[in-house]
Amino acid sequence: MSLNAAVEAIRAEARETDQRRLLVVHGDRDRCVDAAYTVLDSADVDAEDATLLTTREGFRYERLRPKHADRLLGTTREAVVVDAFAEFSPNALGQSVGAVDGGGLYVLLAPPLDEWPDRRDGFDESLAVPPFDLDDVTGRFRTRLVETIRGHPGVAVYDADAAVLERDGLTGGGAPPSEPEPRVPAGTRFPERAYGACLTRDQSRAVRELERLAEPDSAVVIEADRGRGKSSAAGLAAGSLAGEGRDVLVTAPEFGGAAALFDRARALLSEEGNLASGEERRLRTTTGGTVRFHPAADAAAEAADADVAIVDEAAALPVRLLERFLDAPSAAFVTTVHGYEGAGRGFSVRFRDRLRRSGHDGSEIRLEDPIRYARGDPVESWAFRALLLDARPAVDEAVADASPGSARYDVLEREALRSDERLLRETFGLLVLAHYRTEPNDLARLLDAPNVSVRALTHEGNVVSVALLAREGGLERETRESMYEGVRVRGNMVPDVLTSQLRDRRAAAPVGIRVMRIATHHAVRSEGLGSLLLGEIREEFGDDVDYLSTGFGATPELLRFWRRNGYRPVHLATTRNEASGEHSAVMLRPESEAGRALHDRNAARFRDRLVAVLQDALRAVDPDVVRTVLRACAADAAPLPDLSEYEWRVAVGASFGPGLYDASPGPFRRLALAHLLEDRVPLEPRAERLLVRKVLQAHSWEQVAEELEFVSTRQCMRALGEAYRALVTEYGGEVARTERERFD
Repeated sequence: MSLNAAVEAIRAEARETDQRRLLVVHGDRDRCVDAAYTVLDSADVDAEDATLLTTREGFRYERLRPKHADRLLGTTREAVVVDAFAEFSPNALGQSVGAVDGGGLYVLLAPPLDEWPDRRDGFDESLAVPPFDLDDVTGRFRTRLVETIRGHPGVAVYDADAAVLERDGLTGGGAPPSEPEPRVPAGTRFPERAYGACLTRDQSRAVRELERLAEPDSAVVIEADRGRGKSSAAGLAAGSLAGEGRDVLVTAPEFGGAAALFDRARALLSEEGNLASGEERRLRTTTGGTVRFHPAADAAAEAADADVAIVDEAAALPVRLLERFLDAPSAAFVTTVHGYEGAGRGFSVRFRDRLRRSGHDGSEIRLEDPIRYARGDPVESWAFRALLLDARPAVDEAVADASPGSARYDVLEREALRSDERLLRETFGLLVLAHYRTEPNDLARLLDAPNVSVRALTHEGNVVSVALLAREGGLERETRESMYEGVRVRGNMVPDVLTSQLRDRRAAAPVGIRVMRIATHHAVRSEGLGSLLLGEIREEFGDDVDYLSTGFGATPELLRFWRRNGYRPVHLATTRNEASGEHSAVMLRPESEAGRALHDRNAARFRDRLVAVLQDALRAVDPDVVRTVLRACAADAAPLPDLSEYEWRVAVGASFGPGLYDASPGPFRRLALAHLLEDRVPLEPRAERLLVRKVLQAHSWEQVAEELEFVSTRQCMRALGEAYRALVTEYGGEVARTERERFD
């Protein structure tokens, strides 16, 4: 069969079934590009309804570079052609595959499939982090990708060099079952136009459920696979609520993720005649309502002031940040279950319990019916399989009896992961749970990056805890010097932070193992398996590296976990991560003299700069994060309470006599820091929060009294004096004792 005839056949079947079809053209690049023209012509694709992802120029169709594939998110095309010869990445695949409409074609141009896994390209260069080079990168991801291409239904394969159709991609599927038209439910609160805009009954049900947001203390969770119209449903609800005069606060990991929501809200308000102004990120209504977008961290801080909060792609945000949106009178959490945008299972496991305990009247709905193509679409199922978008851990029943005594420590060789689909899915599924943003590129990194390794605990063959490890440091002098001068060196996060940001010129010489991610199956959490896995990793690597490390968005719970396992902080980032809303902590566990020296000098520098930075860039950090990170720090606190005679008189006077803290805060800051580092004096948590907020972060008495729920600023002042009586008694020497006798 000729290429023209093959394309006509698969295009006809795609239209008949309202599904998509995948055509892979492999061979010489020029021949593949020529074949792509033939495909688009034979498929009778409108030139304005096709996009080519390629680094080449000169096409009459819309062209994007593969690295800009994210611009296709939320859009639809009759055909998308992806040139995999340059700038191709798993992310580009995941970002672009959903853009093809029902009846359309997704075309992948690739090197000869037998040779593709052994070729190296720009994406491979990104995996070749120092001290490794391109020859160290493997091709397991592409080997697996080729296997899915050759074995999955609905995938046609054409050899452009031999001009041979190897697979016709036909499934024999007939016309899809007709779906009942959506209807307007009786007794609705939202405008009829909101329901008239729904394309499926599922979507109509979602809009009806979102009517609950008009009532206080309501929370709605909407989950769906990609392309089910969940964001559009949220947009119809947002427009309806704003039309009633409500202030609707919208957020997402990036504005692009909420663009469809704003499009639907804008269209509905225009049709209803309620749109007063329609900026890209803010809609105003004639009734005084708004639909406004803010980045996640900023939106979380403003949630209590809005009438309604809507979080789109919620699974791509960390649970601690999501919880803050429950401060809004009502809130909706809209998320992708399987797909490029998020980790739906992690959202389910980690957030739902918090939502149930929040006191909100919660409800959940899941959308099953695709909007742009019919159910059973083979391109969707191929993408899920090829990119493990639907990866999940072992079922709860398989691991429910796992314990530290039954668990086995395993080195998960990457070739074994590639060849064992169940093992790979369980491993990657757990790693998805460990992080709020997991991308298809992470799958390739797991399988092919030379600096990455995987360790796990298994129970009866099932993965119950997994860690993704990265080798860092041990860099040559020239590379270390370039890092010190500000050149970013990929794959060396901890050495880079310590060298370029914190100016430790020697930090990239010692060799470390960084725990990039660690996750334990939700069915057996709090059983000690995560700590057991870290202990086994230390046993395996401790004699061969200088230190173990980790970096993560700092929360009190995570800081305590890593402290229990011997890791100590050396840095707390001065800016919040845009996605997590947290300040990242870097923690080390020394394993050699070189590692100990690295830790000790950076822990001491961390101690010394904290007083200044807590009054500046870290002034808004949660006091419990500050308390916990200082409690975990192993820096020597002895220099801090070495006050002058005058400073001790000031401290005693303000604690036991008529002196004032505000007259000379310096000695009080050093004493507070010493206490939080050493924990030598038993103080209540609220007293320690008072030390952080008032003394270390220098907030006003009024603000601190209100935040810590003192009945008055006077009571807040007395509480601070009581705390310092204990600290002065503990740390004060002869001068302090003599001065105290004046007030006994």
